[in-house]
Amino acid sequence: MFDALTEKLQQTFKRLRNKGRLTEADVQEALREVRMALLAADVNFKVVKQFLAQVEAKAIGQDVLTSLTPAQAVIRIVRDELTALMGTSLERVRMASNPPTVIYLVGLQGSGKTTTAAKLARMLVHQGRQPLLVAADVYRPAAVEQLTALGAQIKVPVAYETGRDPVALAELGIARSRQLARDVVIIDTAGRLHVDDTLMEELTRMQARVPGHETLLVVDAMTGQDAVRVAGTFNHKLPLTGVILTKLDGDSRGGAALSIRSVTGLPVKLIGSGEKVDALEPFNPDRMASRILGMGDVLSLIEKAESTMDREGTAELAKKIGHAEFTLEDFKNMLAQVKKMGPLSKLVDMMPAMPGMTKPKGAIDDRSVVRTEAILSSMTRQELRRPDVLDGSRRRRIARGSGTTVQEVNRLLRQYEEMRKVMRQMKGTKGKRGMPKMPFPPLG
Repeated sequence: MFDALTEKLQQTFKRLRNKGRLTEADVQEALREVRMALLAADVNFKVVKQFLAQVEAKAIGQDVLTSLTPAQAVIRIVRDELTALMGTSLERVRMASNPPTVIYLVGLQGSGKTTTAAKLARMLVHQGRQPLLVAADVYRPAAVEQLTALGAQIKVPVAYETGRDPVALAELGIARSRQLARDVVIIDTAGRLHVDDTLMEELTRMQARVPGHETLLVVDAMTGQDAVRVAGTFNHKLPLTGVILTKLDGDSRGGAALSIRSVTGLPVKLIGSGEKVDALEPFNPDRMASRILGMGDVLSLIEKAESTMDREGTAELAKKIGHAEFTLEDFKNMLAQVKKMGPLSKLVDMMPAMPGMTKPKGAIDDRSVVRTEAILSSMTRQELRRPDVLDGSRRRRIARGSGTTVQEVNRLLRQYEEMRKVMRQMKGTKGKRGMPKMPFPPLG
C-alpha cells in the first residue's frame, strides 16, 4: 500500500544525505517534497499541514543543522512525527475483566466485516481465548452462510437462529457463550451502502440491550479519504473504541492509515492485509512508520517467524546446514516453513532497504516460489536426497510433471549446488572473518 510513498520519501532523503551539511533552504526543499508525497498518498490536507509544521519546527533548529549527521536527524524527526500521527503506541483489543468480552464489528457493506470477524476470532484463538461468532447481519444475502463457513474453517462456533432480529441475535450470542464457556463474543453486524438513521438506530438498540466492551469500525483502506469520512460519521453516532483497516494489500495510497487517527481521534487497532483468515495483525504505529520510510520491520518479521515456524524442524535444519548436509529435501522443507509466514513479497517488505538502495515494487515474484515447489514435488525421495542421480531423462520427466521447462529445473539445481558450495566454505571458515555471503535461495 505504501510503496509509492516509500519510494518518494527515500528519494528525498537520499538527496539530503548527499548534501552532507544542511542549510535551512535544503530542509525547506525536502519538506516541500514530503508534502507532495503525502498529498499524492491521499493523506488529509489538514493532517499534512499540521504534520509538516511540527516537523519543520524541530528540523530547522541549530541542533539539527549543526549536527554531524543532519540528514539522519531530519529522518529521525520525520519518523517520530509519522509515529505520533498514527497513534504513538500499539493499542490492543481490550478484554473484559468479567467475561464474556463483547466485541461489535460495524461498518458499511463491502468493508469486509464478516471476513474480519473470522480473522479476529482466529487471532484470539491463537492468544488462548475461546471466541464465539454471532451472525447478526440478517439483511445481506448469504452473510450468515459466509460466517458459518468461515467459523467451520477456523473451528469456532457461530450463533444464529432463523427468524430473530439483530437485537435478539446479540442476546442469543451472550446466552450461547455462557452455555459453551466462551469468553469472547464477536458480533458481525449488518451494514448499509451508506450511513443512514435505520442502521444507526438498530446498532444503538443492540448496544442498549447488550453493551459492548469494544465497538470496532471496519473500513476499507482502498476508499482513501472516504474511509476517514465514514469513521467520523460513525464516531459521531456510536461509541466507537477503535478502527480496523482492511485491504491494506491493495493498491490504495495509504491516506486512510495516516489520517484516520488525527481526524477522528480513534486508534487503528488492527489491519487486514489479505483474504486468508490469518491475514490480520495488530497495528503498531512505530513499526509502520519504519516500514513507510524503508527501514523495514524486523521485529514483526521475527514475531511472525516465532509464531508460525516449527522450532524442532528449524533446529534440525540449522544443524544440517552447519554440517553442510543440506539436501533438496531439506530445501523443500525450508520452503514450506517460510511459506507459513505468508507471501515472500510481504516478508521482503519487512526487511530494511540496504543503504543507497530501494526495494523496487514487484522485485519478488511469489509465483516463482510456486514453480520451485512444483519442481521439488515432482522429484522422488531418492532424487531429493541424492541430486547426483538426476540425469537428462529424469530432468525431462520432472519438467513435464511440474509444468516447467528443463531449463528451469537446471537453474534450480545450479543454484542448489551454489548453496551447497557456500555451506561447505562456511563450515571450513567457521570462526574466521570474511565468511562468504549466502546467495538468495533458488526460486525457479
